[in-house]
Amino acid sequence: MKHLLRLSSLAIVLSITQCAALAQATVDAATRRQVVDAAIARMKERYVFPDVAKKVEAALQRQWQAKAFDGLDDPKAFADKLTTELQAVTRDKHIRVRYSAQPLPPRTSDTPSAEELANDRREEQLHNYGVERVERLQGNIGYIDLRSFAPTDWAGETLAAAMTLVANTDALIVDLRKNGGGDPSTVAFVTSYLFDTRTHLNSLYWREGDRTEQFHTHDWVPGKRFGQKKPVYVLTSSRTFSGAEEFSYNLKNLKRATLVGETTGGGANPGDVVPLNGHFGMFVPTGRAVSPITKTNWEGTGVEPDVKVAADQALDVARRMALEKVIATETDAERKGSLQELLATWQKDTSAR
Repeated sequence: MKHLLRLSSLAIVLSITQCAALAQATVDAATRRQVVDAAIARMKERYVFPDVAKKVEAALQRQWQAKAFDGLDDPKAFADKLTTELQAVTRDKHIRVRYSAQPLPPRTSDTPSAEELANDRREEQLHNYGVERVERLQGNIGYIDLRSFAPTDWAGETLAAAMTLVANTDALIVDLRKNGGGDPSTVAFVTSYLFDTRTHLNSLYWREGDRTEQFHTHDWVPGKRFGQKKPVYVLTSSRTFSGAEEFSYNLKNLKRATLVGETTGGGANPGDVVPLNGHFGMFVPTGRAVSPITKTNWEGTGVEPDVKVAADQALDVARRMALEKVIATETDAERKGSLQELLATWQKDTSAR
């Protein structure tokens, strides 16, 4: 189960405890050397661009010889420095080294254990599998605040319920301003509700096996589709990352949605978290996205919105645009007039804030 940003138990432990690098916890020179060597090895074994991994090895060895890591006794400071050096060479924002004050769960293979998966699912469940809020706004505008793309096997029922709830609205706003990514299969699953026919969304090239995996919309989805004819608006911010960027990028290139907000973070290379030793782990990208339309991806550049506004203004702008679109296509004179009154009142209230 490869993710554009997998929140495995290992990643969760690292995320929760990275700030818990307690004052008394220190990392000595031997440990720093061990972690740097392990980072080099994992990059050479797994990183999607083998030639770049070789450059990483040379750069880190130079930095070690230059004593760039000397004196970094604080484990978080050391992890941050190593992350900075790795990203300086690769320009890959997915690559991160994190410290865990708690011992990391042991791994005997790349496949998470049953216990890890159970912990992962419990963590996702506590966050309602990424579905933060679903609402029918005035004017029959659907709104979904989606914070992650949790694995479809776990999140499918919740996501299907959310998408079915907005299926009868006249326009839809999908808020990804606080979405950091997730499973590409779930990206395809959610996107399937916005199309009526099978559509090639994205491909992922994997270094392992030198293979390419295609992602299409589903021929069948549980519940009811929103469909392909009604307008969709996607809200973005600089925090929108990874799988959330894929969702945005796919819809923009397919001309299925209007993106409103800020340029996204710029991470298009999926992978996994791997341990470097008992307390340090690293996210290593093992693949890269390839759009069937652009033949490239959003790595390093982010996804540029169609309508550029500050993230905190994006919802208001999208609501106005959605109402204007619905009004323009409404054929019932009475409802059209009601919607026009609603828009005028809402704009007045908004400008008075």
